[in-house]
Order: sequence, then structure tokens, then C-alpha cells
Amino acid sequence: MLDHSAIAAQFPFLAEADAPLAYLDSAATAQKPYVVLDALRDHLALHNANVHRGVYPLAAESDALFEGARATIGERVGRLPEETVFTKNSTEAINLVAHSWGRANVGPGDLVVTTTMEHHANIVPWQMLRDATGCELGWVEVDEQGLLDLGSLDALLARGPKLVAVTHVSNVLGTINPIVEIAKRVHDAGALLLVDGCQAAPQMDMREAVQASDFYVITGHKVYGPTGLGVLFGRRDLLAAMPPFLGGGDMIRTVTRERATWNDLPFKFEAGTPPYAEATALATAFDWLDGIGLDAVRAHEHSLVEQTLTAFAGMDDITVYGPLDADLRGALVTFAVEGVHPHDVAEILGRAGVCVRAGHHCAGPLMEELGVSSTTRASFGVHNSSADVDRLIAALGDVRRIFGD
Repeated sequence: MLDHSAIAAQFPFLAEADAPLAYLDSAATAQKPYVVLDALRDHLALHNANVHRGVYPLAAESDALFEGARATIGERVGRLPEETVFTKNSTEAINLVAHSWGRANVGPGDLVVTTTMEHHANIVPWQMLRDATGCELGWVEVDEQGLLDLGSLDALLARGPKLVAVTHVSNVLGTINPIVEIAKRVHDAGALLLVDGCQAAPQMDMREAVQASDFYVITGHKVYGPTGLGVLFGRRDLLAAMPPFLGGGDMIRTVTRERATWNDLPFKFEAGTPPYAEATALATAFDWLDGIGLDAVRAHEHSLVEQTLTAFAGMDDITVYGPLDADLRGALVTFAVEGVHPHDVAEILGRAGVCVRAGHHCAGPLMEELGVSSTTRASFGVHNSSADVDRLIAALGDVRRIFGD
């Protein structure tokens, strides 16, 4: 069991606040512990030099921190440094695969598959690939429980797709998808698998899923790390065969008036000055999470989801979207209050110091499937406690009082 007071003391937004918030929006971005902020500051304050460009001692220090961070992050999921590509976020990582691998390997009439529970970041790049190449985009459906319909997946796999793109944990439904099982089906059909791991990374061990996937993407700011940094974990053979996505400094080996040649992996995908201090901070965030223990994090957040679902089950005016079994969910609960717009719910909760997200959550096709335009989402982090859930439930009473029972 986590020591909540000890964890909370590591977050400035809790430790230094006159009136601490019940921050229930970690699925959008996680708060940052002191140790991560210190790592970011220390790199910029004490070891700051552009990487891969200098031979003086300070530059060597910056290089060592940056490449050490890459090794740490890759080792955590069983990927080599050359299989660990830094991007500006997970959206760019997916775009990198769609544009680099996709345009080289997908043509008219080919099939690429995604699902109706995806974030727009795992939909729009494939739509752009479809428009550029003439390929077809197929959709795996979601069943009434909020689980992926694997029969729908099998029907599409029977058509021989080139690639399947799926989320590990839905940012709306909370559904934890069985990535290892999906990977076996996808590979048996001769296709590649790309996984959006953004919601999984802060709360569960990704190693098995990353190893089962051909491409796996995360974003740093949802793993208690800084903004401006994502990671693409990819198979070395696939990355080696892919052309660069962006052109510029550091991704080249030689440049003449006539042509350029490309740098080695992973640098050929990292044009320009990379977010080197952010990489140091992200590696620190992973080390910090490992120090707490991901099993403990998962168990703690599972208990908060279970507490929320149990409370909502006794409220006739609450609709919960996604699996009702906390074992099948990540650390979030998306819901609607009957007769009240989600933005009004979020605003009233905000007045009570309860921070939740309202809107379509960048999941338009799923909202259409659910028959709603928007929902309210409460999502949990390691710093949350059962008292935060109590505050959420109490603040929903304010919603009822304002809009009438």
C-alpha cells in the first residue's frame, strides 16, 4: 500500500498549496514531482550544452546525460538505444510511422486498421496516409461493455492488412486492451502492430506489450515527466529500412549540393536540437516510478477507480462509459450527469477544487459511437487519495443542487 502523505509531499502542487486541489485530470497531463523538476533544472543550469555537436567537457556531460536517459528509457521496456527514438510527443511519433513507414510500404487498395476507441492522434495520421496513398482504412468496433470487439478485428485481419494501430488503454473508456493477444493475431495475419501506450505508461509495466509490438509510442508529460518529449519504441529492422521523417541537422551523415546521406539509428529520425534536458527528466520520472513500484501504483489507482465506480453505481443520474469492472480499466472513469452538460459539470466541480476534464477527449468517432457529443472524465494519478474521490462525489452534489434534483 502506498504512503499517500509521503507521495503527496513530493508534488509541489500539493505540498506548497494553501488549498490543495483534487487533481483528477492525469489522463490529460500528470503533475510533476520535485525530483523530475530538479532533474530538468539541473541539466539546464549545470550541464547545459547542445548535444552531439561539441567536444569540450560541458558538451560531453550533456551528451552523456542525454544518451544515458535514452538507454534508461529503452532498457525499461527491453529496447536498445537505437530502437528508442525521441520525438516531440506521441502524436509526432505516430505521424513518423505513418509518413515514413506508411508511405514507403502502403499503396492503393492496401488496408490499414485502427479502432473506434482511438485518440485522434491514432486516427488522423492514418486518414492522411489513406488520402495520400489511396489505401483503405478499416475500423475495429467497440462492444456494449466498452471492450474491443475481437471478432471485428479478426474479420479485418482476414483481409490481410498492412498495419493495425490500437491503443493500450483507452483515454475515454479506460479499457485495457489485451495487447499481447492482439499482437499474436495481427502477426499471424502478416501485419504490423502499432500501439498507443500513453495512458498505460504511467500505471503499468509496458515491457511485455512493447516487446509484442512493432511500434509502441508514449508521451513524457503523462508519465510525470516534462512536456515536449515523446518516445517511439520500434523494431530495429523496421526503423533501419524507414526513410527519415524530417530533414535538418544531426539526422544527416553528409550533405552536398546534390544530395544528403542519413545518420545512423536513432539519430536519422531526430532532426535538429532534441529536447535533451527533457529526456534527462523523463528518465528520472521513470526511475522515480520504479522506486515506488508499478504494481503498487496500479493497485492504488485501481482502488480509486473501484471506489468511484461503486459510488456511481448508487446514483441513478450517472451514466458510466466503459467497463464496469475495475479490473478491465486503467486509472480513469468517464461519465455523464443526466440533464447537465459535461462542461457545466466540470465548471461546478472546479469551483470546489476538483479538476476533471470535459469534452470529446479527442475521440470523435467514439463519441459518435456512444451517441454523445461530450462527457466528463475523472482520471487518477499516484498522488490521489480516497479523499479526492470523496471530494468528487460531494461536488457532484453541488451539481444536483444547482440544476435541481
